[in-house]
Amino acid sequence: MHGPASPGWLLVALCAATGAYCLLRMRSTVEEQRRAAGGEALMGFGMAAMAVPATVFTPPVWAWPLYAAVFGAAALRALWSARGSTHHLHHLVGTAAMVYMAVVMAASPSAHHHGGAGVPAVTGLLLLYFTGYVLLSGARLVPVAVAAAGSGTAGWGDRPELARACRLSMGIGMVAMLLGL
Repeated sequence: MHGPASPGWLLVALCAATGAYCLLRMRSTVEEQRRAAGGEALMGFGMAAMAVPATVFTPPVWAWPLYAAVFGAAALRALWSARGSTHHLHHLVGTAAMVYMAVVMAASPSAHHHGGAGVPAVTGLLLLYFTGYVLLSGARLVPVAVAAAGSGTAGWGDRPELARACRLSMGIGMVAMLLGL
């Protein structure tokens, strides 16, 4: 991405930390949580790689089509998984946004240093979606009545509030990346 290096590195750190936590969530005993965590780990690490400031590292020309192919495959997987869970529709939008950003970067490698790249209507729709998602996810993190005592301790992979915080972090990261496009 473009822009000052400090915010770029903060975005890299946020996305990489989120990806690392999602890897921990893959140790869950619930299969659906493991699958979702795997897709979210891919998104976190992919976003971290895309967010590395261009002043530090400019990816080779073959990197952007590779990103588009990887996230295109992830989008197909999310589309297939959406048959059983509507949560995967969000994964579909996220992976499609990653494909879109990779295609924009591949089509205009010099534009990613100066901004103004991409189709404004598509970028705007993605910004609206992810801004709404961030606001809704943030509202869902507001504490509610605690479950009955004695429900046992949940492992790192089975903590729904941490999974929501993870998704919120990635949503914030996506908004920042789309704004920088």
